Amino acid sequence: MKTPWYVWTALASVSCILIGGYWDISWHMTVGRDSFWTPAHIAIQLGGIIAGTAGAYLIIATTLGRTQLADVSVRVWGFRGPLGAFVAVWGAAAMVISAPFDNWWHDAYGLDVKILSPPHAVLTLGILMVATGAVLQILAPLNRAARRTPLLEWLLLIVAGQVLVLGMVAILEHTFRSNLHRADAYRAMAFVGPLLLLQFGGVSHHRWAATIIAGFYMTFMAAMIWLFPQFAAEPKLGPVYQPITHFIPLQFPMLVIAPAFAFDLLRPKLAAWPRWRRAVVYGPVFVGVILAVQWPFADFLMSEHARNWLFGAHYQPYMMHPEWYESRYEFMPELDLAGGLVQAVIAACATSYLGLLLADAMRKAKR
Repeated sequence: MKTPWYVWTALASVSCILIGGYWDISWHMTVGRDSFWTPAHIAIQLGGIIAGTAGAYLIIATTLGRTQLADVSVRVWGFRGPLGAFVAVWGAAAMVISAPFDNWWHDAYGLDVKILSPPHAVLTLGILMVATGAVLQILAPLNRAARRTPLLEWLLLIVAGQVLVLGMVAILEHTFRSNLHRADAYRAMAFVGPLLLLQFGGVSHHRWAATIIAGFYMTFMAAMIWLFPQFAAEPKLGPVYQPITHFIPLQFPMLVIAPAFAFDLLRPKLAAWPRWRRAVVYGPVFVGVILAVQWPFADFLMSEHARNWLFGAHYQPYMMHPEWYESRYEFMPELDLAGGLVQAVIAACATSYLGLLLADAMRKAKR
């Protein structure tokens, strides 16, 4: 089976968004927000433009009968096309709308206090839709194929890994090193990890799908730690609390590959169970495994042994005040660890169920 051209544009769009998004956060941590027209912003919007342009062309061509997808497409407002193309176009539109909104927001209110400011929330929604559209554009021909197509399966896993990166970056403020001995970090990961690992791991036919997806996330994040400090940069806003001469990468990735591996081990054994019973197992497993590996690893990240090019624990944003917990390599205090972890388990059970539900639905997607 020949790989459709729109599968490659789907991969290209999410890749641009992923690299641009990481670059943008690093830019804010290193330089500050000096202009909207930074290379990072352009890369993000380029991803949206690729998705929107390719999706719009695919819809118009299918509507006019210039493709062979008429029988495996959906109808929306008189137009016909693959479902993934419609989702990608809607996502691209949201991304483009967020650009002037974000520019106005910064002019009016200055720097963002949080990652998910209102314009960033619109952008995040658009990115999520573009990524969902990309997954559907890869998944539909994969589900229609009469026999296994290894290339499409691997492309699906790569895009799923990219979506996991985006999801983990969205909760970055909850998973800073100083927060890794608090329930808040594990509760945040419980909302993202089980959902994406079970959703995409359940769609793929690969035996170790969840592990591969988590492995992509960890490899990408670690590679950026090694790559970004190689490029010179300096702050253009103040106050500057940390001396910086190069781009500051994000922190070392969370060890979600451990619960992903546990999921892959359990998946064949639980396959015949009802969805809710599997979710009740997956939830505590996720929280228990990530807690068992991440908690002691957080101690290591706070030590001098992690302050090197490999783990990057010594990289600090220019605005990091010397008295903050992160600067002093100290953990923030926790007032109710047990209660917070119970909430994390409940959240993980709920997102596990949702992930399994979405996986079952996506396995049927052929349009």
